[in-house]
Amino acid sequence: MANYDLVIRGGEIHDGRGGPARSGDVAVKDGRIAAVGQVTGAGAEEIDAKGKIVTPGFVDVHTHYDGQCTWETRMAPSSNHGVTSVVMGNCGVGFAPCRLDDHDTLVKLMEGVEDIPEVVMTTGLPWTWQTFPEYLDVVAGRRLDIDVAAQLPHSALRVFVMGMRGARREPATDADLAEMRRLTTEALHAGAVGVTTSRNLIHRTRAGELAPSLNSAEDELLTLAAGLRDAGTGVFQLIGNIHGDQIEEFKLMRRLAEHARRPLSFTLLQLGMNGGKDWKACLRMLEEANAEGVEIRGQVLPRPTTVLYGLELSQHPFVLNPSFKPLLDKPLAEKVKAMRDPELRRRLLSEEPEDTNPIVIEQVTRFPRSYVMGDPPNYEPNIEDRIDKQAARLGVSVKEYAYDLLLRDDGHTVLMLPGGNFVDGNLDAAREMVGHPNTILGLGDGGAHYGMICDSSYPTSLLEKWVRDGKGDRKVDLPDAIRALSSATAGALGLRDRGQVAPGYKADLNVIDLDRLKLHAPRVVRDLPAQGRRLSQKADGYAATVVSGQITYRDGEPTGALPGRLVRGAQTAPA
Repeated sequence: MANYDLVIRGGEIHDGRGGPARSGDVAVKDGRIAAVGQVTGAGAEEIDAKGKIVTPGFVDVHTHYDGQCTWETRMAPSSNHGVTSVVMGNCGVGFAPCRLDDHDTLVKLMEGVEDIPEVVMTTGLPWTWQTFPEYLDVVAGRRLDIDVAAQLPHSALRVFVMGMRGARREPATDADLAEMRRLTTEALHAGAVGVTTSRNLIHRTRAGELAPSLNSAEDELLTLAAGLRDAGTGVFQLIGNIHGDQIEEFKLMRRLAEHARRPLSFTLLQLGMNGGKDWKACLRMLEEANAEGVEIRGQVLPRPTTVLYGLELSQHPFVLNPSFKPLLDKPLAEKVKAMRDPELRRRLLSEEPEDTNPIVIEQVTRFPRSYVMGDPPNYEPNIEDRIDKQAARLGVSVKEYAYDLLLRDDGHTVLMLPGGNFVDGNLDAAREMVGHPNTILGLGDGGAHYGMICDSSYPTSLLEKWVRDGKGDRKVDLPDAIRALSSATAGALGLRDRGQVAPGYKADLNVIDLDRLKLHAPRVVRDLPAQGRRLSQKADGYAATVVSGQITYRDGEPTGALPGRLVRGAQTAPA
């Protein structure tokens, strides 16, 4: 007779706290870790982990699965990379709260900010809620492959309270502010783990309209912070105005954290503005704030933020050209055939992009600094391989060179533009940010940017590039990496019942063959509602992933088990 539901045998156990590894077994009973060490009892199911590492399940604090969790059971790509819990509702955008008349407003916002096709949302979203607590109830009824926790998004809240005045970014009245504060506290009491906002001018609808939260006065942001303080729980997450004065942005964030008396986290990247050095000042201010008892963390990505271009994807160098518009919704084979016509080639090469959204034009016209994405992908490419430099060596224009690249492999070529964290042509800044005591890993954006970005595979990148293959100052010790992916992120959101391999903790676990770990290039699949397109990215080396004691993935393939549930609010650590 089995003593346990599951026993993982003979692995190299990493506890998630950063301590040294030890060999042994992990036993699971009723969804919790029952024993760690030499386990003599039998399991109803057993995994041979000899030669492999055993880790806590990873916790991704920055995702956008708000819609996907209502129409899909698998939170991929995140769940393909050892992630067992995600936090959604970041950057002030989401689908709740939302009145019946405002569905279209939030759909158009998510289409522009997070690159989710409108037809996917109009087909997939059930819209069986209006208030945020009602939305949580809907998510609580879902059966998923991983756990999800939700945050209250400012833009949705603003439109819910103010209607079109909020969408048009008009100033909030005292009555508006009082209602926002009340609803923030209500959402946290119902199970939200935080409130989020965006000050990033890139966040616009597809037509170019700014997100409702942008330009909100400081007293409105302080109102959200007051709602957190009233609830006595939750975190404040935001992305600042990345084109503004980062010193002043940080000072604002500190005022918000002080007013809320709650932790705050923000997007921290090395960017091209101001010589790309603002991140260093932010690290210094992080140290000062935390030393003075103000809990602020920078969310960092251990690789570049990467925009992908391709004929199958949302963007490529010619997608906004007038002569390409008749091809936008055509199958790939038809696009390739048409683009091989010399006359269309001449027209496309002679035209400039046209769009009402200046941000989209800016993104498209940055393609000369991109690289051909290989398989496996190299997220720190040699600058000499950049396509503008290759075109110059061949004596052709970068437009001509990109045009021919896109037609290779029957139109499946993907170009990769490393953005934030790659300003100097290397990842030295990212490595320093990852190692800082006041940062946490994040910014994978799973559930969003379906046809443009696929960064939620960063746990595999970290383990492969900087742990297993890292050298010198670049190398990250394995215990430190596991802690950064698990207990550090779980603790930052108050999810203290997970992220550690110890008795009493939630049985979210990974069994990983580190020697075999290999990240594959993203590929296009059409498995969203209305046959919508998204990027999928898988990896070798994940022998097993366990959620609440049930094996959800074996060798990267789903088992069919769906133990994932909504996590309501902060969770206490086991005694």
